[in-house]
This record gives sequence, structure tokens and C-alpha cells, in this order.
Amino acid sequence: MSDEVTLVVPADEECRPIVHLVVGGLAARLDLTMDTLEDLQVALDALLARRDDGGDVHVRIVFDDEVMRATVGPLPLQVIDDLDRGGGELGLRRVLETVSESFEAEERGGEAWVELSKRTAAPAGAGG
Repeated sequence: MSDEVTLVVPADEECRPIVHLVVGGLAARLDLTMDTLEDLQVALDALLARRDDGGDVHVRIVFDDEVMRATVGPLPLQVIDDLDRGGGELGLRRVLETVSESFEAEERGGEAWVELSKRTAAPAGAGG
């Protein structure tokens, strides 16, 4: 089973709660844990905070049985440099490393787009 939603919202900070509302609704419908939901929201906030202007930002979220994938863009190209940079500072790379399974940034038409994934269920065969 797969659920998908694509949002196009203004990039300004006042519209970020719309993304939270939609992600929260999907998470409740799919019975995700609060920890998973909070990780998703932290990751999305870290990316959405890179834009605060009059343009639109696209957020595409796909949930399947075990993994959520989110694609966010367009973002400033500086995001790619920030993600490529290592180091111990609490930057975008460290945030995404902490709350997602993987992430990747690519340039599309002079702008950055970031895709991240988050496991939403225990892997098959995992037990406790």
C-alpha cells in the first residue's frame, strides 16, 4: 500500500503549519509513532526554513508499508553545499542525519531539491 500527497505552499514561515497538519494526518491514518512523526516534522522544518520568501515550495510525501520519502524544493543551491559539508556543527546535514535514514540533494534548473527517507515500520524479521 502506498499513500502520496503533494503540497505546494508559500515558502513563508506562516504556512509551515499546513505541512505539519497534512503530515500529522497521514501519520495518524498510518498509525505511525509520535517519535517517527516528530522526526519527519523536524526534517521538513529544517528544509523549509531554508526558504522564507514570496515563492512557492513543493513538498511531496510518499508513505509505503515501511518507508516514508519526502522531496522538498526548490531550495537555494547553498543547501547542496551545506549537505556536502561535514563537521560537528549543528547544521542541516547533522539534523537530517539524526532524524532520517538517508537524504540526497540534487540540482534541478539552478535550484536544490532534497529527498529524504525515514523508516516508518520495523524491518521484516525484526523482533524484540
